[in-house]
Amino acid sequence: MKTTPLPQESEQDYGQNPTSIRQTDKYKSEYVHGFVEKWDQLIDWKARAESEGSFFIDELKKRGAKRILDVATGTGFHSVRLLAEGFDVVSADGSPQMLAKAFHNGTNHGHILRTVQADWRWLNRDVHGKFDAIICLGNSFTHLFSEQDRRKTLAEFYAALRHDGVLILDQRNYDAILDEGFSSKHTYYYCGDNVKAEPEHMDEGLARFRYEFPDGSAYHLNMFPLRRAYVERLMREVGFQQIHSFADFQETYRTDDPDFFIHIAEKRYHDEPEDSKVSAPPAAPTGAAVKPKL
Repeated sequence: MKTTPLPQESEQDYGQNPTSIRQTDKYKSEYVHGFVEKWDQLIDWKARAESEGSFFIDELKKRGAKRILDVATGTGFHSVRLLAEGFDVVSADGSPQMLAKAFHNGTNHGHILRTVQADWRWLNRDVHGKFDAIICLGNSFTHLFSEQDRRKTLAEFYAALRHDGVLILDQRNYDAILDEGFSSKHTYYYCGDNVKAEPEHMDEGLARFRYEFPDGSAYHLNMFPLRRAYVERLMREVGFQQIHSFADFQETYRTDDPDFFIHIAEKRYHDEPEDSKVSAPPAAPTGAAVKPKL
């Protein structure tokens, strides 16, 4: 049977007013072939594995999770790591370009990825069965621009989990960027040498990031700047019982400000649910300011 090759677009198109593009479906055309081919330079698999350590593996094993749905597979970094650790993984993404690259990376590491192209808003239409855990990593949830899309997506995640399943979702520390300005050492998520990932425009409804590579090429992503408390509230309202939030893989904040937050939302119901376990810096005196990667 003859197969149709994926389109090989290399240029992104945001029209005359890039900051006006604030639609969920835009990501499908943002991940053009040229950008996807350079994505692994941005995250650097070896450096990222060293910076993450075994955080996600440990959290999944702690909960007895075996069947994992990676809904933001990207180029396959987490899917491949989990397969190497013996997990049963299904790899989903909305971008066919990313899935093709992930499958290629998987074979290079000795694994055959089970890939599914899926829109999160209709996840259970495209991905069947129940999972012990869903991971949505790489600041991917920020591609959803409307609250309706975010609620629908979280509901789909919830429905795809077993009764005691867990959702692990990360996001940039947009609170700090919006309130204090951008500052990142790329310590945890974006580890590539000589690769820049910085905001070009920020407001309460748009985080437009520019990604610049050593060869001089540059790409952009338009994302929604999610505030931490807002994401946690949506998770609770959808039905998740407990939410543990980490800052750069720690349950207590580092001395400087975290680049990312990681939320672990548990579906299991407890008769006496404990308070949401969210690490936060000490409260500042009245009138004083609290000092505060995709």
